[in-house]
Amino acid sequence: MSRLLGMTLGVLADAVLGDPKSHHPVAGFGAVASRIERALYADSTARGACYTGVTIALVAVVGVTAERASRHLPFAHTLVTAAATWAALGARSLVKEGTVMADRLESGNLDAARAQLPNLCGRRPDELDPSELARATVESLAENTNDAVVCTLFWGAVAGVPGILTHRAVNTLDAMVGHRNPRYARFGTASARLDDALAWLPARMTGGMACLMAPLAGGSTSGGLRALHRDHANHPSPNGGWCESAWAGALHVRLGGTNVYGDRTEVRGTLGDADAPRPDAQAVRRASVLVAWVTAAAATLSVVATLPAELRRATL
Repeated sequence: MSRLLGMTLGVLADAVLGDPKSHHPVAGFGAVASRIERALYADSTARGACYTGVTIALVAVVGVTAERASRHLPFAHTLVTAAATWAALGARSLVKEGTVMADRLESGNLDAARAQLPNLCGRRPDELDPSELARATVESLAENTNDAVVCTLFWGAVAGVPGILTHRAVNTLDAMVGHRNPRYARFGTASARLDDALAWLPARMTGGMACLMAPLAGGSTSGGLRALHRDHANHPSPNGGWCESAWAGALHVRLGGTNVYGDRTEVRGTLGDADAPRPDAQAVRRASVLVAWVTAAAATLSVVATLPAELRRATL
């Protein structure tokens, strides 16, 4: 039962310790990926696919090697799985960032709130008012709960350490090159599409769990389900709308609108009831609580999904 125990320990380590304070493995992967990008870059979809394949293959080899080397040593396999889960999860960091943003908005410290936003998303914060800062935070918390929590636990349950590491690498590449700008519009296509594919089912699970957990964050399950069904397509991402619409309906806030990323402007449809208010500091705080409860639900579900296979292995 080393996979189950390792993932459980990884979730607990993230809850207690948060992200590693220095030498984060994801940052290390990003540095390696940047070097490979410099060697392979061209304004070409094919060259971008080659870049994605090379970088992901490196991580997959590490994951498979670690899994195979430790799978007959239960204690070692537990530790390897726990370390991979801890490194990939970002639940505590998300809750912390949301809580800090809520504190700064409540205190009226707009400059500090604007300085905090880049920790969560790439929007230009300099002209955002408190309600737009709150909206950006709630939307980022919702989408990143899928990327940094549910996907990690889903692929860990499905494929162990290789699944955890490979998904985290793909999601990191999407954050690095999956942008609709002149440099990456073609080169980043493969990374963005692969990230969409790996997050397709977890995103729908994230939306459903957010609706179910909503009452524990002072929200509404029925409101979340209604918005999820009605509004999930009002989003440019095939996955992001499932998360953000659930948070909007569950917390009775209105998300969506105009987002500015550097020199690019994106207009999104409305998520949530049209007469719902824009988020405020209190909504950000409740959104952070919902992240914690969805994490707990996803961890429980991963244990339930993993247990039968682990029991079968134990009897062989």
